[in-house]
Amino acid sequence: MTTPTSACPPRPFFRNAARLATVLVLVLAAACARLATVDSNALWKIVDMRCVPSQQATGTPGQCTNVDLDKRYVILKDILGRSQYLLIPTDRITGIESPAVLAPHAQDYWVDAWGSRHYVESAVGRTLPDNQLGLEINSEYRRSQNQLHIHIDCMRRDVSAALARHANDAPGKWQWDTLDGTRYRIMRVTALSEAGNPFRVVARDNQHAAAMATQTILVTGAGPSAATDGWLIVNSGTEVDDGSGTAEGLLDHACRVADAA
Repeated sequence: MTTPTSACPPRPFFRNAARLATVLVLVLAAACARLATVDSNALWKIVDMRCVPSQQATGTPGQCTNVDLDKRYVILKDILGRSQYLLIPTDRITGIESPAVLAPHAQDYWVDAWGSRHYVESAVGRTLPDNQLGLEINSEYRRSQNQLHIHIDCMRRDVSAALARHANDAPGKWQWDTLDGTRYRIMRVTALSEAGNPFRVVARDNQHAAAMATQTILVTGAGPSAATDGWLIVNSGTEVDDGSGTAEGLLDHACRVADAA
């Protein structure tokens, strides 16, 4: 089951009333978590009704961490997890199954998400190797929100160790592996744009929206420096024997790798 995503960042209103501020934060956090569970459009409402208008009116991102009006996405701190952020388009795109992600001039959301991994590092207070950072999107059937969002967070240490055996795979070829008891196929790529765009890579043999709707994608560095080592695209689907429509469990929202580094 995917983690409910919301992001109503705490904003205490009383600087000199720490206890009251803490109580308000806890109340707001609980309310926002419940909102994400019952309202599948909660993320879209935050982006479209709060973050974008704030950026347009005042030049500040409001509830979001960053709003890029030119590239048409926001970065939002997820309320769950120590260091989990979300990249969310400012256009109405439901998820991985949307034809919009495969349009000829579609925004390179994976490139943008990878470029935003520094927010995770800022949250944990240290720089991490690229193979300890991950991006992930859930299938239509394993998500709580109907607005495309890419999770940006730390990788589980044991998963990164398992994926190390694919660090030197020939680029552009799928290799099957079992991670945490689930079957995934893995491809090393040398770029996340154009032919290496994970949406396009997975869509090559999932050519219809119904097929893409069952897919999950995770991206992480093939080695400590993705610029030289490339990236690994990790993919599974609900139609695969022992497969899954989510790879979010391969991330570690507590980011324990930062404590062990």
